[in-house]
Amino acid sequence: MDELIGRLASKAGIDSAVAEKTVGIVLGFLRNEGPSDKVQALIDQIPGAEAAIAASSGNAGFARLMGGGLMAVGTKLMALGLSMSEIQNVARELFRFGRDKIGADQMGEIISGTPGLSQFA
Repeated sequence: MDELIGRLASKAGIDSAVAEKTVGIVLGFLRNEGPSDKVQALIDQIPGAEAAIAASSGNAGFARLMGGGLMAVGTKLMALGLSMSEIQNVARELFRFGRDKIGADQMGEIISGTPGLSQFA
C-alpha cells in the first residue's frame, strides 16, 4: 500500500493521506461495480487494501443518496478536495499500478467490465 500511496502522491501531486483515502474509495467502488474475481486479484496484490476499503466505506449511506456508482465515487473524491483533473491523474496512476501488479489483460478486463471507468483509462 505504501508503494501505491507514494506513487499517487508523487505522480498526481496529492497529499499522502488523501491518496490513501482515494485508494480505499476507488478499490471499494471497483469491488462493488467491477468484475469481482479480477478486482479481488488486484486487491490481493496490495497489502493494506482491505483496511483502506473498510476505512473508506464509512459514508456508504451518503454514497447511496448520491445514486452510487461512478457519480458517488466522484462526489466522495471531490469531497477530499480533488479536482476532476486530479481524479483523472489518480485513476490513470492506479491503472498503471494495477497493470504492474496483475498484468495489462486483467486490468483491462476490470476497466472494461466496470461501468463508466473506460473514460479514465
